[in-house]
Amino acid sequence: MTTNTLVNYPHIINGKAAPSLSGETMNVVNPASGEVISTASLGGVEDVDTAVQAAKQAFANKAWRDMPPEERSKILYRCAHVVAENAAELISLEIACSGATITRASNMDIPAVVDLWMNLAESIKTYPLLDNLPPRLLPEQWHTQVIKEPIGVCGLITAWNFPLLLFSWKVGPALAAGNTMVVKPSELTPTSSIRLTELLQQVLPPGVLNIVNGTGPIVGNALCSHPDVDKISFTGSGNTGRHIQKTCADTFKRCTMELGGKGPSIVMADANLDMVAQGALFGVFMNAGQACESSTRLLVHESVYDELLEKLVNRTNDIVVGDPTNPSTSMGPMSTPEHCQKVLNYIKSGVDEGAKLLCGGREVQVQNLEGGHYIEPTIFVDVTNDMRIAREEIFGPVLSVIKFSSTEEALKIANDSNYGLSAGIWSGDLVNAQILARELRAGSIWINDWHMLRTDAPFGGYKQSGYGRELGRYSIDGYLETKTVNTSFERQPEKKIMHRLAYPTLGQ
Repeated sequence: MTTNTLVNYPHIINGKAAPSLSGETMNVVNPASGEVISTASLGGVEDVDTAVQAAKQAFANKAWRDMPPEERSKILYRCAHVVAENAAELISLEIACSGATITRASNMDIPAVVDLWMNLAESIKTYPLLDNLPPRLLPEQWHTQVIKEPIGVCGLITAWNFPLLLFSWKVGPALAAGNTMVVKPSELTPTSSIRLTELLQQVLPPGVLNIVNGTGPIVGNALCSHPDVDKISFTGSGNTGRHIQKTCADTFKRCTMELGGKGPSIVMADANLDMVAQGALFGVFMNAGQACESSTRLLVHESVYDELLEKLVNRTNDIVVGDPTNPSTSMGPMSTPEHCQKVLNYIKSGVDEGAKLLCGGREVQVQNLEGGHYIEPTIFVDVTNDMRIAREEIFGPVLSVIKFSSTEEALKIANDSNYGLSAGIWSGDLVNAQILARELRAGSIWINDWHMLRTDAPFGGYKQSGYGRELGRYSIDGYLETKTVNTSFERQPEKKIMHRLAYPTLGQ
């Protein structure tokens, strides 16, 4: 296939398709096969400025900015319907650009996107955008209103691993709050996000939702440094997050950061080991481990350690690595050849530091997809928490199993991390598990399962996993400013008590 036959995905600015001002495009590669499947406009600083100005102009429209919640709810419902009506096309694009398995994208990702939009549509109806505080007699009769208002132009920077989900996690609450926005999708996986942006133009006024594809150092940096962008929401690596935060500091932009994780999962002695073996592997091998909230550290009580390892190996043998368009496939490809090599380097470091490979650890070839890069589901044992594989985010299908003797030791190991995105407990004693959950320093704690993300519950991290929350009505908080309006009822100047405190002789 030549590039002349490929579909090109332009930016969407001010409601219309907008090729890059430079005329440049970039190839979009299917990670499953290594083949170029389409092209996308490659944006620059000027494209970002054009999009930001369109968003700024759209935000100046009071009809959008001050829209009643009931009307905004209708728009959010219509967005959900757009996703549902175009699900087949969006799923196809998502699989082709990101390597998502068809089973997961069809049965988890797209339904979750629809559910998120619908949840926000209901949440905004009752969100406390206006709060009237009771009148105060002292020091005098003031009436006070606390008003929540949209921030303005939001720059939304998403990651490559779950393009449509992350797009919706950010665009949904930003719209619910009444903002306008410029989205920068990952340049590795832009097509599904660009297409959804195009589809949503039938629901939204021009300029409310814009998208500019391009690299982080150019498009991302231009968004973060632009004086007319009021907020940045970013999902990605900690190193990039640090750079973004520093850049945003120059203009005091509001920020939401959803960064990396190193999820610890504690297996108590009374846990259902069959459930653990299945759930722990789901926790780490979903999307081939390319998920920030993955359960990559499995802390196992010494009394069930050997028994659980046997069950883990048996379950791992059932995992099918292969073509993501095949419904029987469990794990698809690594995102790029470079990322595949990075994961393999981590596996080598685990061996070099003394951990033992229980299974996996190698790159595998998939028939008819020789251009893709796949890694076997990999489990390490004899891991200590000071090893690189236990401390750094690998972002691949690699599980580190760590033995513990006491609950206190397990909690200490679990919390001994720079990250705090997810953590979990496997136990037959649910009351005790909930008590232990309060001791874990992470934003999401899951008991007897993993990836328990629901669209009405907040998601975000402690420590270097970021700050701010996404999903549900909690995500709307991050896209609003708070204003206090005080009104004085006192009509007689000589009775202004506060004035007389500052000027005791006033009126004498």
